Formats: sequence, C-alpha cells, structure tokens
Amino acid sequence: MSLCRCLSLGLLFSVSLTLYGCGDDNPAATNSAGFAGLGQDADGFQHAEPNRAISFPQDHAAHPDYRIEWWYLTANLEDADGEPLGLQWTLFRQALMAPSERPDPTPWAADQLWMAHMAISQGEQHQVAERFGRSHSQAVLTTPDDSQAGVIASPFQAWLDDWQLKASDEADSTNFDNLTLTAYSGEGDTRFGYSLTLSAEGPLVLHGEQGFSQKAANGQGSLYYSQPFWQIEGDVTLNGETKTVSGRGWLDREWSSQLLDARQSGWDWFSIHFADGHKLMAFQLRSGGGSESSDDSEQSSGYRSGTWITPQGDATPLTTDDITLTPLATSTVAGRDVPTHWRLEVPSVAVDINIEAPHANRWMTTSVPYWEGEVVVNDRASGAPLGEGYLEMTGY
Repeated sequence: MSLCRCLSLGLLFSVSLTLYGCGDDNPAATNSAGFAGLGQDADGFQHAEPNRAISFPQDHAAHPDYRIEWWYLTANLEDADGEPLGLQWTLFRQALMAPSERPDPTPWAADQLWMAHMAISQGEQHQVAERFGRSHSQAVLTTPDDSQAGVIASPFQAWLDDWQLKASDEADSTNFDNLTLTAYSGEGDTRFGYSLTLSAEGPLVLHGEQGFSQKAANGQGSLYYSQPFWQIEGDVTLNGETKTVSGRGWLDREWSSQLLDARQSGWDWFSIHFADGHKLMAFQLRSGGGSESSDDSEQSSGYRSGTWITPQGDATPLTTDDITLTPLATSTVAGRDVPTHWRLEVPSVAVDINIEAPHANRWMTTSVPYWEGEVVVNDRASGAPLGEGYLEMTGY
C-alpha cells in the first residue's frame, strides 16, 4: 500500500469517527443525536418520504443525494457436519456533504465515504474485519476499476476494493436474483472470509408503506426493501480451514438522510426465517438510553415496526401496536449489558416466540461498535423449535 493511500485512509478513518460519533468510549454514540449520529440534522440532503416509488433495477444502486445508505447481508448457514455458522457482509455509504456543497471531481476530491464490515461466527469464534474507501458522487461507474468503492445497478455490483457482491456471470444484466459474494481478510493461518453464491427463491419485499419505513412518530423514516429468500452455498475459511457451507440469507437495502429521531439512541432489529417458510422482520427504536424513559416526550420517541412475509413473498406491514418486544435476559458483552434473550409477540399472526442468541460474544469491534449475531427461535408455550435468524442491537 502506498504512503498516499495510507494517509488518505487514515484521514477517512478520522472523518468517520467525527461523522458517526463513535468509538467504544465515545458518549456521542448514544447522545441526543441518536446512535452513530443517525439522528443529526439533514438539511440540504434528499429526504425519504412516502409515495416515492421504488424502482428496480435502478434502486439497487447508490443514492448519493441521501446522507446514509447500506447493503446488508446476514446468513444462517451450516457446514458439512451440520454445525451452525453465521455470516455478515455490509457495505455502508455516508455522504460527507450536501449535494450543493460538493466539489468538482478531481483525484483528491471525495464527497462519499464508504465502510464495509464482514464477520464469520461459529461457536465461540467471532472474526470481524473492516475497510474504508472513498468516491465522488459524480464519478461515472461501470466497473470496480473506476473507483475504490461504489455500487451500480446493471449489471449489479457493490464493492470496496476486492470485497465484492455482484451479479453472477451467467445472470441477466438487470437480474438481482443470482449474485456472488467474495470477501477475505488476513494472511496465512489468520486468513478468514468466504466465496459464496446467492440464489433468490422468492421476490423482493417492500417494507412499510410501499417501501417507506417510518421510524418515528413525527414521520421520519427510510426507503427500505429486502431480499429474504436467499439460498446460499459456497466456501468459508476460518482459522486456516476452508469449509463447504449452505443455508439461508437475508439482504436489507435501506437509504435515508435522517434515520432516527434526535431522541432515539439505537435499535433492536430481528430477521426471522420460520421453518414453515414464513419470515418476519421486526425492529424497535429506543428512546433515551438503553431503557424507555418515564417522560412522555421520551416515550413517544420509541417506535416499533415490522413486516410479516408469507412463503410466497406477500407482505403485511406491522405497526407499533401490532408488536410487543420484551427483553428476558442480558449478557455482559464488551463491558455492556446487552439483551440476548427476547420475547416477541405479534398476536395478529399468532406469533408468540422466544428469540435467543446461542453465543453472546457477537460484538462487532468496528469503528461503529454494535452487536450482531445468530439467534434461534422457539415457541413460547411449548418450547418447540420454530426457526432461526439474526439480531442486531445498536446504541448500547
């Protein structure tokens, strides 16, 4: 790596800490601006609003006039011995300045910051890696050779350096149904990563009101859709050993300019694959600190939402009144008390389940720290196993 590259990435890292207000001991991560600054003012940026039609394949690509965006894959897999394995790959984009303030493109001008996370989890093992990149919003991208990081719609490609999620070679150029994912970190015995194929066995799902997902009572929100029907196969390398794996994945796509109300400190997000083919996405935005405040204004900033998805991909939006989330037990992880055992109730679809993380040590030791890991799902009354999924918790 050249000196210029090292200096530029070091500068980007410093900028990211300032922008996101993060770091293990930085109170800005849970201050009144919300987790990682996602409740900050967004004047000058385009805002997510209802009645903004989502269009494919165009909206698979980046939206640089919005402040924040991500392409977020989680997967519940098994190796050839039937041992569970969890996987995450995420590409984040952050606009460094509003569209009207952007400089003309030059080799040194960059108005978009990119950050990618990858993780592999099996048993007590939890390996995490992070990368940063930059781009200019006006750059014309057709291949990864055009920029260090970026996303284009057709043929679909999302990348940061050689970490790439892209349409498979035999896929139609506008097809999002068949992708490959490649990401590795480290060298020799410390090398870990994966080479995977993703095949969709169901449709894309729009959340909320035709893709507008409200996040607060005052109407703030994001544009949000998922591909919850991935079947995944491939190879995973962990501790110098390469294993063949297969299982189910869930890809989230979300973009916004002010994701949180300024009083919201973070969220708890669940994606569930039921054994009968149904799927469930549910989240809650927390007000204040880790628990709800008794103050009325703080209580009103808490918010819950979700989507009930049939095996055919038909989606039913769920509102705050439809969902009850109750933490049942906590684990001490990275010096924090994090709820790793939950009860989730959705009476309208006869769901009353326990959701538990088999392994608590899934703390993402990244510049924006959070908890992300596999969960198992059981019937609340009988204890019978019902499925599996992923849980993300931020702002703790």
